Amino acid sequence: MRVISLLPAATEIVAYLGATEHLVGITHECDFPPVVGSRARVTSASVPAAGAHGDAMPGDVDAAVREASASGLSLFTLDEERIAALHPDLIITQALCDVCAVSETDVRALAARLSPAPRIVTLGGTSIDGIFADIRAVAEALGVQSEADELIAGDLARLRTVHETLKAATAPRPRVLVLEWTDPVYLAGHWGPEQVHKAGGIDVLGTAGAHSVTVPLEQCIAADPEIVIIAPCGYDLHSARGEANRLMADPAWSWLLARQVWAVDANGLVSRPGPRVVDGVETMARIFNPMLFSPIDALHAIRVA
Repeated sequence: MRVISLLPAATEIVAYLGATEHLVGITHECDFPPVVGSRARVTSASVPAAGAHGDAMPGDVDAAVREASASGLSLFTLDEERIAALHPDLIITQALCDVCAVSETDVRALAARLSPAPRIVTLGGTSIDGIFADIRAVAEALGVQSEADELIAGDLARLRTVHETLKAATAPRPRVLVLEWTDPVYLAGHWGPEQVHKAGGIDVLGTAGAHSVTVPLEQCIAADPEIVIIAPCGYDLHSARGEANRLMADPAWSWLLARQVWAVDANGLVSRPGPRVVDGVETMARIFNPMLFSPIDALHAIRVA
């Protein structure tokens, strides 16, 4: 089977299902696992990138996205000629966020022009269970359902271990703020607040399953979080740490100095609706109650204040 993944999370799902050999095309943002780097890139972005994939400032990216959206312009371009040349049997896309990846409408329109038309699998999970359902949908399309069963069973066992460890210790639940963007301020949405809860924290502003929303900086201060996680969408750990340090030097963000502030690999652990959201729960649990768990992987998170 010849598979094109139009979402970094989908690329990771295919890889975790042991089906990397089927991947023939990926997005310009797919970066994990490293072996996928040899695949054809079939998308590009029309706005500047920040974080792991560019050096634009968060505010500039937001302004460019808003301008493109107001003009009715697509934020991503599909390389239709290359996609046609790859002769895909299956294209995996998403219906969750037109800002984060190619829109499902554009993908289906392109697929209809191909002959034969490939099968389309659309991912749209907004919770951890929804992500598991997406993994099963990809596995069914690939004919590797048993691999999905094994992967999800392992993830559920890891989540139970975190829960049981916290319960046995009657662990305190710290007040947590997770920032998915910093200019303007966006709260982590969808599965992000659920990750915080399963890791033993209280998300002071986020709503599980809801879209990410902007909030005034004053609202973040008033929520009085004990722990602030800087995890901008599209940022790896190095970029998140750089953004956290930039905020710490900004007088408007001086309130961070009285909190625990952590930079987290957003691409790996928070932003992408794939198998590594469980790694994100485990990492958050280590941040919230470090005495109950093994040390934090230095590639996952780093404390900056």
